[in-house]
Amino acid sequence: MNTNEIEINGVAYVPKSLAQPLQPLSDAVIVRCETAGVFFGYLKNCNMPQGVVELTNARRLWYWRGASSLSQLAVDGTKKPSECKFPASVQSITLAKVIEIIPCTAESAKSITGVPVWKQ
Repeated sequence: MNTNEIEINGVAYVPKSLAQPLQPLSDAVIVRCETAGVFFGYLKNCNMPQGVVELTNARRLWYWRGASSLSQLAVDGTKKPSECKFPASVQSITLAKVIEIIPCTAESAKSITGVPVWKQ
């Protein structure tokens, strides 16, 4: 235990001013738009007061299985990648009327990018 910590019931605590800030899970996000649908990609620019987000290496998440919600998809990825319908990624996309941005874990990003490209 260092001099900035106190111990209570065997747990060491530090003052809030000395605590390390939470680091983002990755720059991968799932973005839900008011009318354009849901996208996965890597956050490049974000202007939430205007509801505009720019993603790189973005995929539209048209249909997914193996996750009960977007929140679970952002944390765990999909457990049924062969049943998902994610079209090819685009190099860059600007999305308007963004209503939700969910940070993704590295596990989720790997899962989503590993889903085969859906085509018709």
